Amino acid sequence: MAEVVLNNVTKRFGADVALDNVSMTIPDGSFVVLLGPTGAGKTTTLRMISGLDNPDSGAVTIDGRAMAGLTPAQRNVAMVFQQYSLYPHLTVRENLAFPLKSPLLKTPAAEIARKIKEVAEVLQISHKLENKATALSGGEMQRVSIGRALVRSPNIYLMDEPLSSLDAKLRADLRIELKRIQSSTGATLLYVTHDQIEAMTMATHVGVLDQGKLVQFGSPREIYENPVSIYAASRLGQPRVNILPASLFGGAPVNADKIGLRPEHIMQGAGEDSRVIRVERLGDQTRLHLTFKNHDLVTVTDAHTHLSEGDTVKIRPEKPFYFDAQGGRIA
Repeated sequence: MAEVVLNNVTKRFGADVALDNVSMTIPDGSFVVLLGPTGAGKTTTLRMISGLDNPDSGAVTIDGRAMAGLTPAQRNVAMVFQQYSLYPHLTVRENLAFPLKSPLLKTPAAEIARKIKEVAEVLQISHKLENKATALSGGEMQRVSIGRALVRSPNIYLMDEPLSSLDAKLRADLRIELKRIQSSTGATLLYVTHDQIEAMTMATHVGVLDQGKLVQFGSPREIYENPVSIYAASRLGQPRVNILPASLFGGAPVNADKIGLRPEHIMQGAGEDSRVIRVERLGDQTRLHLTFKNHDLVTVTDAHTHLSEGDTVKIRPEKPFYFDAQGGRIA
């Protein structure tokens, strides 16, 4: 595995700037997740590293080696696309074996068989090894696509929303398995997703992208607890951070325009009156949807609360974030 560095990388498609002077270090052995909406530059970042596209300016290095002019094969990267890319005329076993049979790898037959068996068990497709790819469901095809990357030992795994087509239970299972595989092998992995849960549960580092710019890079906990902007704060956390006028509770800095409150940082039982407009019981916790001075907000409370719609509850903020008129964090 290897450290991957993007140094002032810019990529344009006509008048559109897909990446805008992005600098980022993906540490050796890390699990880095890129977060951001469609068009933020996540997939373009993967393509810069893989060699499928080349930057207009800036440089990409892998293990200290400049990647300019090198093909994807020469870079020794393994990529999993959002849309599964399999050979339809081959069986699952043959699809998994295909990258290992590359002249560059020259993998012995016994080693190919061992890796296929191991990966098939992890991805729960052992019973499908002799099936043609065309006989698989969409979720099974994506598992095979992930497996084709996992059988290799590349410098870095690049994954573009690989779990998006799977059902909820399998997504949860594979989140655990991907993290286990990455931790046990020491693999370097760059992973694109819209799913905040995937970012919080799997990542060692999170990169928040917005319109081609890297807004913040750090551990999930760091970004959750110390976001640099409203945008960064809104990328992590479920329910989302409450963004309200800074004057709503009093005591705000003079240059504050907005206050940000995580649901768990709205304390109940003291403060000012709010009204319960909906109770959302989720088993392990209950979410309270409140209205406070004509503003809606969400907080969490005890799973067995007796509060119901129309009740009054006193609230006050704790550990608030303050933001200026441009959405930047005020220290």
